[in-house]
Amino acid sequence: MLKTLMARLQQGHQTSNYPAETPTMPDRFRGLPVLDPTKCPDNCRACADACPTGAILVRGQDAANLAIDIGRCLFCIDCLEACPEGAIRYTPEYRLATRTREDQIVDSQSGGALKLAHALDDKARRLFGRSLKLRQVSAGGCNGCESDVNVLNTVVFDLGRFGIQFVASPRHADGLLITGPVTDNMKLALKKTYDAVPPPKLVIAVGACAISGGPYIDHPEVHNGADSMVPVDLYIPGCPPHPLTILDGLLRLLGRL
Repeated sequence: MLKTLMARLQQGHQTSNYPAETPTMPDRFRGLPVLDPTKCPDNCRACADACPTGAILVRGQDAANLAIDIGRCLFCIDCLEACPEGAIRYTPEYRLATRTREDQIVDSQSGGALKLAHALDDKARRLFGRSLKLRQVSAGGCNGCESDVNVLNTVVFDLGRFGIQFVASPRHADGLLITGPVTDNMKLALKKTYDAVPPPKLVIAVGACAISGGPYIDHPEVHNGADSMVPVDLYIPGCPPHPLTILDGLLRLLGRL
């Protein structure tokens, strides 16, 4: 017992102070991608052609009028390597969650601004704001997003201090947190799990796969994300999203920031 107490004293306070303090992201962290249209050569589509998921959108004939769908983005570096002028870069911005798919389109003409998720209405916040129980559903995921969701339960993030917990049964849940592209084998399981959650209920899509199908987009065995099967209230992009990105999205939804 004495050894355990001494070890705890040596370790000190391990829990992050987020959201009271702004976190410092690692140097290698890839956050919100932004575009600089002034660096785009005329009729250049190199970045769009290199993107494996079609996340980079070229609107019309003007190559400078680009947009990035971060719901499709895998946060790889294929576009960076393909761009001859360095018009694309990743920022340290970890706040990426939105309430709609349309809000995940980052337009170069608007300065790369992202419309972050707004809170639930007053009635929903009274129901879920202080206690939110979620059933996690891996609908064919690779275990990347699932791992970062699990990390939120560790002492570093301590998700329970916000009143958010994962439960074993959908009948004990207030909503679903879905990862994976929704494979054909998981289609019925997801629908049954959603139906088992008592109303009113929330659905949160975490990761590129759950939002758009990710690298498996348009594959005949997947359904291109959760909103093809169930209504989604919060989209948290990434491949996988950083635990802070997930936590930030959940707290924004609950009006806790």
